[in-house]
Amino acid sequence: MINTKDFIKRLQRIIDYYGESASSFADKIGVQRSSISHILSGRNKPSLDFILKTLSAFPEVDLYWLFNGKGTFPSEEKIKDSNHKLPPVANQEKTLKELKKDKTIDRIVIFYSDGSFKNYDN
Repeated sequence: MINTKDFIKRLQRIIDYYGESASSFADKIGVQRSSISHILSGRNKPSLDFILKTLSAFPEVDLYWLFNGKGTFPSEEKIKDSNHKLPPVANQEKTLKELKKDKTIDRIVIFYSDGSFKNYDN
């Protein structure tokens, strides 16, 4: 049986690792946004379909780790097998200075709790 609280922590770790929001994560794995919300709040337990979609969309996630926390995340073995590059946050090959050279800020958007926002273009 899955410990729901620990599963939620591991799921949140995956979402944070890839720099996703709960809604963008739901979109990537092909489930309704409310499904993620209900799982993260502890209201619902993840279905087998949810687990399989997560593993399919994110090959670095190991099934055994996701279920019971044993093993590692990201799974180095699966990374080698899939030839899938890690996101820049996890890939520590580039230094901060190199990253700054490659990218410039195009715009900044600030979202407020009342639903309004401000857009700053560079």
